[in-house]
Formats: sequence, structure tokens, C-alpha cells
Amino acid sequence: MEDSTVFSDDPLEQAARWVEKGARRLHIVDLNGAFAGTPVNGEIVAAIAKQFPDLPIQIGGGIRNLESARFYIEAGVSYLIIGTQAVKDPDFVQAACTEFPGKIIVGLDAVNGKVATEGWADVSELDAVDVVKRFTGMGVVAIVYTDISRDGMMQGVNIDATVELAEQSSIPIIASGGIAKLADIVDLKAACKTTTGAGIMGVITGRAIYDNKLDLAEAQNYCDNGD
Repeated sequence: MEDSTVFSDDPLEQAARWVEKGARRLHIVDLNGAFAGTPVNGEIVAAIAKQFPDLPIQIGGGIRNLESARFYIEAGVSYLIIGTQAVKDPDFVQAACTEFPGKIIVGLDAVNGKVATEGWADVSELDAVDVVKRFTGMGVVAIVYTDISRDGMMQGVNIDATVELAEQSSIPIIASGGIAKLADIVDLKAACKTTTGAGIMGVITGRAIYDNKLDLAEAQNYCDNGD
């Protein structure tokens, strides 16, 4: 939290900016909620979902019970990212998948391959690969894998770790953390060509588009049509 950077005090306006630039899915993290263990910015997320009812939204941060999950689904959010609670209580993920089929994503944040929880505050001894295998067959639609050491650092995705996870996972991976420029996406897409397992279905970009280091429309076009 001490290292967070504020880019805007109007999340709804920011959401509109990315929609205007052609975003086809919006990734939101309730960072306060991740630390508090319960949604803190839920009303803001609900307002974004109401403003853009046709835009798929995925939200993570503080979803630790079915009540919080239900609030977001009823607000119009398409996907729920369960992070800390998924690591601590895999049965909760199963319950959420049963209650909200096709809506659950597991978020794994890692440092040197070890999973971190509580908004990155606690690093466990659990290997990311082993944790992913727990969710096989539950109905989880994707795994968001973030290399904490690279998130917001503009150093490129940890391709080796992401590919290794994808090769050993039966659930598609969404890469996260470190995208700085189009070349990072080019490199990741090239690595995907030889990936076995469920593969890498997408990549999240945050700071790079806020800092105008990456053109969102150009990046999306490359993902759609690039070699």
C-alpha cells in the first residue's frame, strides 16, 4: 500500500477511457479490499458495471465469502477473482464455482514461485504450480498469475514462470505483472506457440497503458492478428 501510485480519483471516468479505446474486458482490483479482507470499493465497481452493462468485468480483492461474491454478480460483474481465500480455503472456490458457474477465476500472486496472500503481505511456502493443481475439475475458468516482483515495475512479464505454470495447468492462464511495451506482448505470444497444457489465454496490462508506454488498441490488434 505504501508503494501504490494514484493515477486518477475517478475510476468511472478511467473505465470510460478504456472502453473508448476499445477495451473488451476490464480488470479491476479492490486493493483496499485485499488488505481489509472484505470489499471496500464495491459501490464503485457496481457503478462501473451499471454504466457499461455490455463490458465484461473481472474483479478481485477482498472476496472471502459467498455474500461478497453474490453482491458483485448481482451488480453485473462477469467474473470474480478469488485470491487469498482460494489459497487458504480451496473448498470456498468449489462452493463459489457451484453457486456461480462459469464466473470464477483464481488469482495467484507469487514471488520466486511462492504464493503470496493478504494483498501480497504474506508469502507462503506453497509453490504456485502445486496450488493451481488443487483447482482442477472445480469449474475455475482461468488463473490470473502475477509475478509480484515485476508488477508495476515495467520490466516485462516473467515468461519462463508463466509458461511453466501454463504447461502444468489444466486451466487457462492469464498473465499479469510487468508489461511495459508491445514487445513484451510479442515475446509472450511467441512463447505461447510452444506451450502445452491449457495455455495462456490473455495478459493484463495496467501501468503501461496509464503511463502511455503501451497503446491499448495496438496491443489488442496484435493479439488478434499478429503472428
